Amino acid sequence: MRIRVVRTGGFAGIEKSAEVETDGRPDDERLRGLAREALAAPPPPESRGVPDGFSYEITIDGQTVKWADPHLTAEQRELIQLVLKEGA
Repeated sequence: MRIRVVRTGGFAGIEKSAEVETDGRPDDERLRGLAREALAAPPPPESRGVPDGFSYEITIDGQTVKWADPHLTAEQRELIQLVLKEGA
């Protein structure tokens, strides 16, 4: 499974992106579970984020969802953090 995260916004407005391929990773099952939950979460009632907050675009095997702070689920936050930290 290929997971890509693009983070935009924030105070400085700097974009950051990273991508991971889960196949062969020791945490493959955990990443796949987080990805499924991220895609399954219902959209927030308000699609806009907060001033100077981050917006995220998460693409999982070609399917994209968009979220903004503070409307992320715990699973989405964990997935975003893992991909941005460990991805290329």
